[in-house]
Amino acid sequence: MVEARKTLRLGEMLVQQGLITLDQLRIALKEQQHTNLPLGRLLVKLGFITEAVIRDQLAHTIGQTSLDLANVVADPEALKLISEDFARRHHLLPIAFDAQRQVLVVAITDMFNVVALDHLRALLGAGVEVDTVLSGEAQLLEAIDNFYGFELSVDGILREIETGEVDYQSLAMDTEEYTQPVVRLVGSLLVDAVKRGASDIHFEPEHAFLRIRYRIDGVLEQVRSLHKSYWPGIAVRLKVISGMNIAENRAPQDGRLSLTLHGRPIDFRVSSQPTIHGENIVLRVLDREKSIIPLANMDLPTDTHTALQRMMARPEGILIITGPTGSGKTTTLYSLLTHLNNETVNIMTLEDPVEYPVTLMRQSSVNETLKLDFANGIRSIMRQDPDIILVGEIRDRDTAEMAFRAAMTGHQVFTTLHTNSALGAFPRLLDIGIVPDIMAGNIIGVVAQRLVRVLCPHCRAAYTPDADEQKLLDWQATDRRPVYRAVGCPACNGKGYRGRMALMELLRMDSELDDLVARRATHREILNAALMRGYRSLAVDGISRVLEGKTSLAEVSRVVDLTQRILS
Repeated sequence: MVEARKTLRLGEMLVQQGLITLDQLRIALKEQQHTNLPLGRLLVKLGFITEAVIRDQLAHTIGQTSLDLANVVADPEALKLISEDFARRHHLLPIAFDAQRQVLVVAITDMFNVVALDHLRALLGAGVEVDTVLSGEAQLLEAIDNFYGFELSVDGILREIETGEVDYQSLAMDTEEYTQPVVRLVGSLLVDAVKRGASDIHFEPEHAFLRIRYRIDGVLEQVRSLHKSYWPGIAVRLKVISGMNIAENRAPQDGRLSLTLHGRPIDFRVSSQPTIHGENIVLRVLDREKSIIPLANMDLPTDTHTALQRMMARPEGILIITGPTGSGKTTTLYSLLTHLNNETVNIMTLEDPVEYPVTLMRQSSVNETLKLDFANGIRSIMRQDPDIILVGEIRDRDTAEMAFRAAMTGHQVFTTLHTNSALGAFPRLLDIGIVPDIMAGNIIGVVAQRLVRVLCPHCRAAYTPDADEQKLLDWQATDRRPVYRAVGCPACNGKGYRGRMALMELLRMDSELDDLVARRATHREILNAALMRGYRSLAVDGISRVLEGKTSLAEVSRVVDLTQRILS
C-alpha cells in the first residue's frame, strides 16, 4: 500500500506540472496492473515522457541530485573499485573517486535500493564513504557498456591507437561512440587534468610532436609528449565537443563545453590559435566548486580582511581589482559578491564571458554579434534597478565612463583593471580618458593581487637565509623566525607546494587621498599618504607570508618584484 501511494503521488505531480495528461496517467496505471513495473519506467516505455524528466522529478521529490550521464566522463580509478558484473546486477555506476577523502560517487537508478547500497558498502569496506546521485536506467546501462567495455587509461588508449586507425568522419559527427579511442583519450586527459587540479590545459603542436601541458598552481607542467600524428584526431574531437568549426584552421576560434567530471559539473573555455606547426588549443578549466571561495576561507590577514569589509560597506562607488591574467581577480570578485549576495539586493553582472553561474545574481555575457559591449551593457543594466553591478573589465573610455556614471548615481560597482599595482590604477584610468575630478570621491578602493603557491606542510624545510635574503626579509638570527623552502614529498607529488593563496595590497580611499587624485599628485605623494594609512605593498605582504612559514622567498620572487620592495 505504501508503494502504491508513492506511485500515485509521482503521477499526480507529473499531471499537475503539465508533463503528462490525466488520460496518460490512467493508461499507465492500467498497464501497471499487468506488468508490475514502476510507474516512471512505464511512462517512458509508453512514450508519454522522457527518462530525463522522470529522473529530475524523482530527484527533486526525494531531495537528491540528478545526473545526466550523457555528459559524464567516468574516472578510471572509480571503475576499478566495482566490477562490471556488480554494476549491472545492482544498476549502479561508479563515476568518481576521491582517494584523499576516500569518497566514491555512484550513479544509481533507485535511491531506495537498500540491498544494493549495503552490498556496495560491504564490497568497499568501512573506510570508503559512498555518495549517490540519481540517473536514468537506460542511460546508466548504456554508460556501463561504454565505460566497462573499453580501455579508459591514457596509456592503454595510446597503445590502442598505435595498433589501429582513427575514423575522422565518426569524430566529426559529434559522436559519443566509445569505439573511437580518440574520444576516450580526450575524455581521459580532461579527467586527469581536473583530478590534478589544473587551471589550464595546453595542446601545443611542435614540428615533430604534440606537447600537452597543465597549468597547476600557476605553473605550467609538461605531462605528455605525443607523436604529431595524434594531433589531427585530438584537435577534431576538441573542436567538435566545444562547438567550434572543424573546417576552419586558419583563424582563431573560441568555444565552450560542459562535462561532469569527478561527480561535479566542470566547464571549459576553449581557444584555438593558428601557429606555424598547426592549431594551438588551450582549455581554461572552470570548476565552480573550487573557484567560488567564501571570503572567510581566503586565508587573508586580519587587517586585510577588515579593510575589504569596510570597503564593501560603502554603499556607492567603484571597487577595482587589479592584476595580470591568472592572478585570481575573478575569484576575489565572486568571493566579495557572494558575501553581499542575499534577497535584499539586486546584483547584476556583465562579463566576457560568464564563468561561474551563481544563484540570485543576474548574470549577462558580452555579445559582440548582438552589439552588446560593456558600455551598452552597463547602460542597459542601469534600467534594471540594480544595487550592485559587476563589470568584468574596464578596457576603454566608454566602459570606464559608464562604470563611473553608475557609481555616481548611487550604485556599488565592482570591476577589474590591468595594472601592476594598486597605485597604478590612477595613471591607467587617466590614460583611458577619465579625468581626475570624476575619479575623486567615486573610487571606494583599489586592490592589487597576485597568487603564490603554499608550501606543503608535510615536507617544508627550515633553513638559514643567506646575506641577500636576510636583507630582503629584514631578518635577524635573534628573531628566531624560521624561514622555509620547498622540498617535495608524495603528498605534494614532489613539488613542495600544495594549493595557492592571494597576496594583496589594498588602497582604501578617503577624502585626503581623493584630494591628491583630484589635483594630479605625483606617485610619491599618493604613496606617502597611503603608507601613513597602513598601506602595504605586494612585496611587503609577500615577505610577511614568508616569515609566517606559508610560502617561500623563491615563490614570492617569482610573482613579485622584490628588488624595489617598499619597507613600511
